[in-house]
Amino acid sequence: MWFVFALLSAVFAALTSILAKVGIDGVNSNLATAVRTAVVLVMAWGMVFLTHAQSGITEISRKSWLFLILSGLATGASWLCYYRALQMGEASKVVPVDKLSVVITLVLAFLFLHEMFTAKSMVGCILIGAGTLLLVL
Repeated sequence: MWFVFALLSAVFAALTSILAKVGIDGVNSNLATAVRTAVVLVMAWGMVFLTHAQSGITEISRKSWLFLILSGLATGASWLCYYRALQMGEASKVVPVDKLSVVITLVLAFLFLHEMFTAKSMVGCILIGAGTLLLVL
């Protein structure tokens, strides 16, 4: 089931890029990011209340709070940079560079989470890197 959600995430991320590129025309990239973030915030809290998950907020540990906050800061920085890049460049070039996050994630997961880095992972990283170069250059 995780694969279905991951695939849906990819589809929605693709739509996000195209819709953002059209919507950001003539709009300050920081303002556009703030509007997008407000919509995401409403959607996320809507799902929390729709699924009755709000009672779990008191069970979140300090460690989880810290890392969720840090993750949120990283997301915010990513979105601000992404929207600025989209405003300045072509979506067909910005998006592949943004997807280098896959390679960076694999390396960070190996270094900090001690996840396996296999020959298959290495080949995948090389192919993603090479594909990004082909699309951008």
